Amino acid sequence: MKKIVLLTLLLAISYGVSAQRKVEVVETPNQSIQEDGMVLKRKVAIGRFSNETQYAKGIFYDKENDPMGKQALDILSAKLAASGKFLLLERSDLASLLEECQKGQSTASTIGADYMIIGSITEYGRKDTGKSGVFSSQKTQTVEAAVSIRLVDVSTGLIIYSDEAKGAAELTTKTTMGVGGKAGFDATLSDKAISEAIGQLVENIINKCTNNAWKTYFLSYDADAILIAGGKSQGIKEGMTFSIMTKGKQVKNPQTGIMITLPGKNVGTAKVIMSGGDTPETEYSFVEVTTSEEINANNMGNYIIEEVK
Repeated sequence: MKKIVLLTLLLAISYGVSAQRKVEVVETPNQSIQEDGMVLKRKVAIGRFSNETQYAKGIFYDKENDPMGKQALDILSAKLAASGKFLLLERSDLASLLEECQKGQSTASTIGADYMIIGSITEYGRKDTGKSGVFSSQKTQTVEAAVSIRLVDVSTGLIIYSDEAKGAAELTTKTTMGVGGKAGFDATLSDKAISEAIGQLVENIINKCTNNAWKTYFLSYDADAILIAGGKSQGIKEGMTFSIMTKGKQVKNPQTGIMITLPGKNVGTAKVIMSGGDTPETEYSFVEVTTSEEINANNMGNYIIEEVK
């Protein structure tokens, strides 16, 4: 009888635990890692991070030098850099370039990046709560912030990811019989709340950027040399092989009016011989190509160099 009761209790406990367990299916990002473990880094341009709240907006408020916006921009840059998957480019003229890109008046070569990120702080608030007793008192400072981010594919001008997240941070101080800490407002709580909100979005940004194949373009194609854009800072090494693809045909969706690019054709491979250049923007690689059809050197913009899946 005791064994039956014990078995029943174990089954009940097991059921209670399993009922509380939440199962989530997480999309695993394509890491774009070559056989030697090197990650092919995407170029990401980080634009403005605006403060859309009314906090800290006095009569002399300067939108272009908003401290909260710069604070959020620095936090996002640090988190993306820490992932080791991106080359970060800061463009002061990114807002105008984004507008041109979405109108189809700009290209990836103009902006110099694969993706652009635009963000804003949409909510911000702080409050103090507390309680007092006969011998003790307690004060809690709380800061809450909401951050919105848009990720734009430069080659199409389309927003491929848009989301908002909220973060909060708090600090509690206590005194007993007059002994204990009494603190004014802790400014670091703002950093922590914004950082928590941005941290919830960073993994999705990484997934969206790395799901698509890493790509670059021909810089030169003649008898002297064949060059592609990109070098060591993006993870390109001697001996790496990439696919040469033609750009697919563009068709227009009659319902949305959006142009859709169809898959291109694989016409050969490009093997890296050596790389050069001083900065990520000026780096290049010499390649030798093997093709199934002749490359039109007068129309290099029709070709894309992609990582081999």
